[in-house]
Amino acid sequence: MTDKFIIGVAGAPFGVKGFIKIRSFSGEIDHLLKLKSVVVSIDGKERELQIEESAPAPPSVLMRFAGINSPEAAKAFTGAQLLAGRDQAAPLGEGEFYIEDLKGLPVITEEGETLGVIIDVIEGGGGDLVEIALAGGEKKLIPFRKEFFKEVSMQEKKAVLQNIWILD
Repeated sequence: MTDKFIIGVAGAPFGVKGFIKIRSFSGEIDHLLKLKSVVVSIDGKERELQIEESAPAPPSVLMRFAGINSPEAAKAFTGAQLLAGRDQAAPLGEGEFYIEDLKGLPVITEEGETLGVIIDVIEGGGGDLVEIALAGGEKKLIPFRKEFFKEVSMQEKKAVLQNIWILD
């Protein structure tokens, strides 16, 4: 399991004081408003920034980092990813998972036969899609719903796929 998550992405500058509009990847913003600092990743380079101010701007959050006091300085962060530790990520509800935890999870049949491994979760128009790399190398997208996944267990490290006809 990963200990660092991408919790949001920096958008355009907002106002004249150096605020940056932050889009939350979870859709939740309360956990972002509680942060005092955050690791920002730009072009693969990470650095920790202190948060001087934050304010809700649903569905986003406005943040101003220490030393960033103008729209010109804030513009340099457009597209940057915000990283945080597991303890700073959005809390999970019942039946929810962090995408990073699902990656690498074996996908098996109800009889225990290994079909492949989860390599990603993609947001689709009708809900999340799990991308599975099958044992033969082929990749398939499966709706991440109970009618297809009977069980997902982080403790047992498995995702049980029922209705395997979906792979055809």
